[in-house]
Amino acid sequence: MAKVKDCPGFETFGADVKAEPFKLWLAQVGRERIEETIDPEQAIDRALETYQKKGYDTDWIHQRLLSIRVRNELTAEWQERGVQQGKEYAILTDEITRAWSGMTTRQYKNLKGLKKENLRDNMSTLEIVLNMLAETTTTELSKAHRPEGFEESRIVARRGGKVAGDARRAIEADTGRPAITTENAAQLNAVVTDVIQGVAEADKPNGDEK
Repeated sequence: MAKVKDCPGFETFGADVKAEPFKLWLAQVGRERIEETIDPEQAIDRALETYQKKGYDTDWIHQRLLSIRVRNELTAEWQERGVQQGKEYAILTDEITRAWSGMTTRQYKNLKGLKKENLRDNMSTLEIVLNMLAETTTTELSKAHRPEGFEESRIVARRGGKVAGDARRAIEADTGRPAITTENAAQLNAVVTDVIQGVAEADKPNGDEK
């Protein structure tokens, strides 16, 4: 008697079965992207849900979602000024990051022990706010001075980053603490969890309380 695995088409059938979950996932992602194009708020809702599942603090999530909007406004302005998406965007981002943080994006990620992870997803609330200030300022300066092409936009990027860099140094001088932390998302979320648990423990009634 012939074995099932020896039957013609068995290997193809097996491959199709294994591929089916991936095809379903791909179809779902495609449907979600279409829905988000029709109703952009759905993209925000999904991002909110994703960050919540990862354990991020609610206030942090709101700042992160705002930072996405700020970034999109900046890249739209760069496109308007003739900057090429890809390498030129990356270089300008490095210029902004270096101007406000004192590090390139790669150096910043190394500081936090990151490899392929998103840098912004591993920033503290203060770091996100300073980065938003740098990018928002760059956008406004670009709209005001209308640089032509990459090189002129590079100058504007440095100036926008410097505004946030000055703010960072002022905060550090006043607080006596560095605004940039070496902690990544896992460490930051652990701190938040510990704080929440500590508050919960403090709120528990004592044993002799009725």
